[in-house]
Amino acid sequence: MKKIILTLAILYPAAALAQGTAPANPPSIGGKPLVVVGAKKSAAGKKEKEKPLSVAQKLQACQDIDDATKERLNCYDAVYAPQPKPKAPAAKSVNECRFLKEEDERLTCYNGFADKIPKLPR
Repeated sequence: MKKIILTLAILYPAAALAQGTAPANPPSIGGKPLVVVGAKKSAAGKKEKEKPLSVAQKLQACQDIDDATKERLNCYDAVYAPQPKPKAPAAKSVNECRFLKEEDERLTCYNGFADKIPKLPR
């Protein structure tokens, strides 16, 4: 009876330890891993394409920056690159604001059009 209890006392912790640890390297054949059922593919393998933002969404993102600052103007200029003209006509759309030479006028022009854009989901 003592031998049976001693044998169980030795084998039981060894079995529990064997079940609790995973192998360091998964088994492989010829350097290729075996098929593992239920394993998820890594995110690195799948390239998730981000939906590009529309011009309106980019302009609304610029609205989050403090008003009348150089950073906000830089944000707008990133959307529409400035192309100053000496005698720019009055802007009829937001993309015509880039033709204004003065930075303050250009920022005011962008703000005027960006404020009129209805809020879009992000």
